[in-house]
Amino acid sequence: MKLSLNAFRPGLILFGCAALSTFATGCQSTVGGQTLPSAYYLRDDVQFFPAGPEFKLTKQVEALEEYKLQQQGLNDTAQ
Repeated sequence: MKLSLNAFRPGLILFGCAALSTFATGCQSTVGGQTLPSAYYLRDDVQFFPAGPEFKLTKQVEALEEYKLQQQGLNDTAQ
């Protein structure tokens, strides 16, 4: 029995279409825990995160200073 190329042609075309659709979609993929960019990364919107304060505990310091002022205010009125 001799099989000709014509018998494999529909399967090859189907496989080729499937391979092209997977490579041409531009989806992000994860390989070894690293996220690889999509094919459209040059046209994606850039996410901008403004720089925060260098000192990370500014709110805690403000709260402590306010607490100290409240305590001094209570102590000053008690005397």
